[in-house]
Amino acid sequence: MLEVKGVSKAFGALVVADDISFSLPRGETLGIIGPNGAGKSSLFNLITGMLRPDRGQILLDGRDITALPPEDRCRAGLGRSFQIPAPFEHLSVFENLSVAAMFGGGLSQAESVQLCGETLALTGLEARANRLAGSLPLLDRKRLELARALATRPRLLLLDEIAGGLTQAECQLLIATIRSINAQGVGIIWIEHVVHALLASVGRLIALNFGRIIAQGDPAAVMASSDVQTIYMGVPA
Repeated sequence: MLEVKGVSKAFGALVVADDISFSLPRGETLGIIGPNGAGKSSLFNLITGMLRPDRGQILLDGRDITALPPEDRCRAGLGRSFQIPAPFEHLSVFENLSVAAMFGGGLSQAESVQLCGETLALTGLEARANRLAGSLPLLDRKRLELARALATRPRLLLLDEIAGGLTQAECQLLIATIRSINAQGVGIIWIEHVVHALLASVGRLIALNFGRIIAQGDPAAVMASSDVQTIYMGVPA
């Protein structure tokens, strides 16, 4: 579904992506870990078109999207949530989803109503549909961020630290929601510092440091890597 081929990006001496290559088969769930500043969000920005790579190529379903703007990538089936939720606070939850469905998903107003209803149910926001987005607590703002991405009808969903700040019980609800989304055939790439949530959800793991992939493969094997442990602990494993 997704191919990232030799992607590199630097801002002067600061390298945020250093010859990154990986692929994501259709329907797979992939986790990405790394310390702050490792280049995780920059990688998402490169995949979604918010940054242009200095070198390399990005393909979605075999189509070269490297030069496409973010809105065209969204309409091609690439959805994304952001680490800090930023909904339209003066609009209701339902209206936020309608904007995503019509402008991101390309649906008519009538078509968007059914999709938004289904998305509210999937993300546990039905009871909040008419509340202003700016009045929501953290968990519901996180759910809304996820729901807005889903309302664009993505085939591939990128999640950026969506579990941050949640309680253990709230994380369990989020994991169940993400599994339900993946069960519908949506591919997922998930950046997360709440590692236990990630390991409960993904089939493969990539570890980044200074913009370079240092380990990838089975999640347990990646977490057992001495390089990964050294990065997280700050001392030789």
